[in-house]
Amino acid sequence: MQPTIVALMVFICTFGGVLVGMKLRTLLPDGHLDAESKDTIKVGIALIATMTALVLGLVTASAKASFDAVDATVKHTAADLLALDRILARYGPQTAQIRAELKQALAHRIEMTWPASPARQVDLAPPNAGRGAEELAAQIRALVPQNAEQQWLQGRAVDLSESLLTARWMVVAALGTSIPVAFLSIMLFWLTITFTSFGLFAPRNATVVAVMFMCALSVAAALFLVLEMESPFGGFITVSPEPLKYALAHLDRQ
Repeated sequence: MQPTIVALMVFICTFGGVLVGMKLRTLLPDGHLDAESKDTIKVGIALIATMTALVLGLVTASAKASFDAVDATVKHTAADLLALDRILARYGPQTAQIRAELKQALAHRIEMTWPASPARQVDLAPPNAGRGAEELAAQIRALVPQNAEQQWLQGRAVDLSESLLTARWMVVAALGTSIPVAFLSIMLFWLTITFTSFGLFAPRNATVVAVMFMCALSVAAALFLVLEMESPFGGFITVSPEPLKYALAHLDRQ
């Protein structure tokens, strides 16, 4: 679901509804636009506007919850990476190669998820996704503890490595839209009816048309921003890579 396309459709339908309403005003008989008719129509439109606000609130809450969940997972992953690196450092020099590979894997993941070049596409699920992390977890399990402390550190490192694997698949599984298409379709229909009623009763002058244009543009922009949160690793609203970059800068230190 492309946010730009949806926002453009919303703008065309809402502002087009205003123009259609203004045209209908010149075609309908006077009896259809008397005071009693206006009051009845306004009551119905008020009901539709209320339902639209409720649905828009649900859509916004759903998109924000999905975005926040991914953002929290990224921050938790950064913390787990730092904890894993320090545990491996405490284990002893036997883990030097594992720590170096862990840092290299994180640098590669950051570049794939937040490319430095705008020309490169975000790749969250490349072929053999997770294979490197699984190999690192296997190397940790293959360590041979020499004492009780190393045994405890190994067990803790294994738990953290499995937690990192789970977090990665949680991020991949969270991709895609959480907003039902039916919600958007119904909301677009309601918005079109509402803006058509605005045009039906609005005087035909440049000021009114300009204001209705800005209202339609604002509604489309609001939906655009909501849908942008459905793509937390691409677009204008993205999850910050700073927690992982901070972890990368502090990995494999003595």
